Amino acid sequence: MAHSPALLIIGECVADVVRRPDTADRVHPGGSPANVAYGLARLGHDTTLLTQLGPDAHGRLIRDHLVSAGVRVRTDGGTAPTPAASVSLDGAGRATYAFDITWTLDATATHTPPPRHVHTGSVAAVMEPGAGTVRAAVASLAGTATVSYDPNVRPELMGDHTDAVRGVERCVALSDVVKASDEDLAWLYPGEPPERAAGRWLRSGPALVLVTRGADGALAVLPGSVTHVAAPPVRVADTVGAGDAFMSGTLHALAARGLLGGAGRARLRALDPDTLGDVLRHAVASAAVTVSRAGALPPDPRELAAALDGVPAPGR
Repeated sequence: MAHSPALLIIGECVADVVRRPDTADRVHPGGSPANVAYGLARLGHDTTLLTQLGPDAHGRLIRDHLVSAGVRVRTDGGTAPTPAASVSLDGAGRATYAFDITWTLDATATHTPPPRHVHTGSVAAVMEPGAGTVRAAVASLAGTATVSYDPNVRPELMGDHTDAVRGVERCVALSDVVKASDEDLAWLYPGEPPERAAGRWLRSGPALVLVTRGADGALAVLPGSVTHVAAPPVRVADTVGAGDAFMSGTLHALAARGLLGGAGRARLRALDPDTLGDVLRHAVASAAVTVSRAGALPPDPRELAAALDGVPAPGR
């Protein structure tokens, strides 16, 4: 009998070739959905990643990395090279990206036992031909599983702006939980305040929309309320994987409160601001641990618990 995962992540793996001034290149396992899967597994969740990995050194590196945390890795058996990104870090550790990615997930690979929750986003949800397969798989699971989505905008890979916005909004409407950065929203909706864009997304279907703001912390929008959490002071090594750690921290906290899965959907849609504030603190703490060290290395439960002490109380 096929294993039915508690959490199914659908999306790309990427080999991040990290370049710093005056330092030799280093290859880190990456890709936004893969980072989310890794973060959830490190926090003790039964997690499966449906992805593409090439039969190459980068693919072996990424698979070993994911399996080391307990992620079950399922691929479509394709032979395309493992996607790669050149990640250039400035003196403050801020990352910019250049990509060599194809995404052609085969529809037969998405026939999977139903999970309690499904997450997708990033390149996997916008780059054809695989994006259509991903959206169809998520739509087929949404009746019995809760859904989360992170657009994780990469302008170089988004194609036509109008088409990209339309595709992102289709994914938002399918989802129960949506997370975006203020930079994502600025690209999608130039000149519009992030809170306003998040509020409009909320009205299209999700129960909860979260917006990360880098060193300024994060905010979360519920019907009728906005909750803010400041970022704790932290020495930044780099920002690689910070948003993905925020996402895995969010899902971890929601799962701990029984707010994921078909049985938790009604409670998720009745989420109160106090519970939301605690979820948001877990998400911010997870991101803070990740930016304090090189690469997309999110916390384990002990590290997350310790980091929570440094996160300020939420405000509204």
